[in-house]
Amino acid sequence: MQGKVVLVTGGAKRVGAAICRRLHAAGAFITLHYRSSVQEAQAVQAELQALRPGSVLGVQADLLDPAAIHRLVHDTMQRFGRLDALVNNASSFFATPLGEIDERCWNDLIGTNLKAPLLLAQAAASELRRNHGAIVNIVDIHAERPMRGHLLYSVAKAGLTALTRALAQEMAPQVRVNAIAPGVIMWPESTEWLDEEQRRKIIAHTLLKHEGEPDDVARTVQFLLDDAPYITGQVLAVDGGRSINL
Repeated sequence: MQGKVVLVTGGAKRVGAAICRRLHAAGAFITLHYRSSVQEAQAVQAELQALRPGSVLGVQADLLDPAAIHRLVHDTMQRFGRLDALVNNASSFFATPLGEIDERCWNDLIGTNLKAPLLLAQAAASELRRNHGAIVNIVDIHAERPMRGHLLYSVAKAGLTALTRALAQEMAPQVRVNAIAPGVIMWPESTEWLDEEQRRKIIAHTLLKHEGEPDDVARTVQFLLDDAPYITGQVLAVDGGRSINL
């Protein structure tokens, strides 16, 4: 990753911040995208800049705005002069039971989880092709096994899984495109619907019987970007075995 430039969406906290830290530690320059997590983004940027001045660009943008997507790529090129990799990590997540779905829910969940990754890949395609770069999309094990009460989220992540494979075809042979499907890595920030008993049951369904860490995903992102030259169009589950034990 030494000297490579990586655009990470949703990089201010949680798994996104872990991805930024790990790739930066491997020598990459980072464009750290965020929407509303201003303080968290500034903290991560300051932390990494202290280690390597000039190595991180923070960009605030709403991924539901197509113009903002083009600005992300443009600002990255203006700052670093190149783009080698794209990590589509930003995601909205909330319940959408059947009967309660409206256009706002559709636009938010489909927009952040599927439409924005597609438009970002399209905006970055020429530069990624020029540099023989790579894309990693963060999907979800519930793309294959839908989560009850989260219909639109599950559909959006299933679409992102299909997009991963379609982009791998469209962008070959210059660009590799893969995805990671996390399991129990971090509990959602809004967990009023998830009590302790439900959490214990979820963990019991993992073969390894414990939660993962954000860096488990970050290490896999680094592998797919930097050490997997013959892997494309694949989805790697980072879930402690839960997806085969539901």
